[in-house]
Amino acid sequence: MPAIPQNLNSKQPSRIDPEALMRIKSLQLRAKVVVEGFYNGLHRSPFHGFSSQFSEYRQYVTGDDLRYVDWKLYARSDRYYIKRFEDETNLRCYLLVDRSKSMDFGSLSFKKSDYAITLAATLAYFLNRQRDAVGLLTFNDKIGEYIPARYRTGHFHRLLVGLETPLEGASTNLVLPIQQVAQLTRRRSLIVLISDLLADPKDLDKSLGSLRSCGHDVVVFQILDPAELDFDFDDPSLFYDLESGKKLYVDPSTAKQNYLESMAEHESTIKQACENHGIDRFRFPTDRPLEDALFDFLQYRQNSKSSPQRKGNTAAGKSDSALRPAKAGGVS
Repeated sequence: MPAIPQNLNSKQPSRIDPEALMRIKSLQLRAKVVVEGFYNGLHRSPFHGFSSQFSEYRQYVTGDDLRYVDWKLYARSDRYYIKRFEDETNLRCYLLVDRSKSMDFGSLSFKKSDYAITLAATLAYFLNRQRDAVGLLTFNDKIGEYIPARYRTGHFHRLLVGLETPLEGASTNLVLPIQQVAQLTRRRSLIVLISDLLADPKDLDKSLGSLRSCGHDVVVFQILDPAELDFDFDDPSLFYDLESGKKLYVDPSTAKQNYLESMAEHESTIKQACENHGIDRFRFPTDRPLEDALFDFLQYRQNSKSSPQRKGNTAAGKSDSALRPAKAGGVS
């Protein structure tokens, strides 16, 4: 089985600046732009698929890659058939998307929530193209939209509507959606948690463990604004807590060190919870191209297939320099 080329992230023509991407009003078009750009990058690379082992045929449908059409079979049957490979399994995936008020923060021209739902739509679009079943669960301090995993006509549009539906409520409850999906999903599935994880992580370890004990694969995308990572504020300002409504006057010159230490401790707790259960966590600043997230998702799938019993957490173990975003401007 060929490995995904490690230099794929250097394919600059396929990488789209997030600020330019978010100017596209249609969520569906955003997802399509990311996936199609990613595919273009793959076609220019030596990597052309997830497996070289031929398994069976299926009928051609609009959008299939013509490179996999069996033209000899077409000459005999006058019908188009696509070679199907062993890795084209019937995946069931649930996207757990945080829609709490903390996701409404953004030091760029868009919010974390815009980035998160675009990532979810991108994964849904990609999996829908692969004819995999995709479900959705949105949450804040309670469950919002729940859409069972399906693959059928019109289902992707239903997912988009669910992603764009705003939720009432403010705070984040990381335990509730994980418990909910564990109760509702009896068949083994891939669970993708998309959140800033800015909530009390004390019960996260147990909740993630319950998913893994049920046999589910789990991957976490942690979405953070560059300003939350660097705390690069210059002037004393009045900070407003989006979830509690509290206001606090802060002098960055005295508060920055304490903030960064608290953030590092929080991150360490989350990282340990994921490592305890062999769960990959990808930390994404919102100024990082979404093609990178799709690449990491596919690399995770590739690794999980080639090494089902792996216990490591290579994504969470990346060096800080690899995860460090460009500095953001101040937030008023």
